[in-house]
Amino acid sequence: MEREFTIEELPEIAEMILRENPGHLILFYGEVGVGKTTLIKEMLKQSGVEDNVNSPTFALVNEYLNASGEVFYHLDLYRVKDVEELVEIGIDEYLSGESLCLIEWPELLGDFAKDIPNFSVFLKHINNGKRKLTTKIYHP
Repeated sequence: MEREFTIEELPEIAEMILRENPGHLILFYGEVGVGKTTLIKEMLKQSGVEDNVNSPTFALVNEYLNASGEVFYHLDLYRVKDVEELVEIGIDEYLSGESLCLIEWPELLGDFAKDIPNFSVFLKHINNGKRKLTTKIYHP
């Protein structure tokens, strides 16, 4: 699917992604400042997470719970330097788990996610504050 949207439409976009996501792994692609973290914040809010959601840029992983006890993981791999860092944080457990796992900068996963079904979200700046959303479901 492809669609242009503005920041005011973000709640609708988040709801659509949550509705259409067939699994537990959502990968977010896009340049710095395109709104990946902002979209993830809205998705977690709609999932019932009441905590203050922020980017785990330095921690690499943030874990959130909603009132029902569901666990959500938000990973930001922007600062990952090598595969060893991914191994140290237990990336296999996040990728193979059942909790919703939202990953920014998934291109840094290398071969870790190549055989795992996922819902990929591509964001791109276009003009006048608009962004382009493209989604793709991947089943190896």
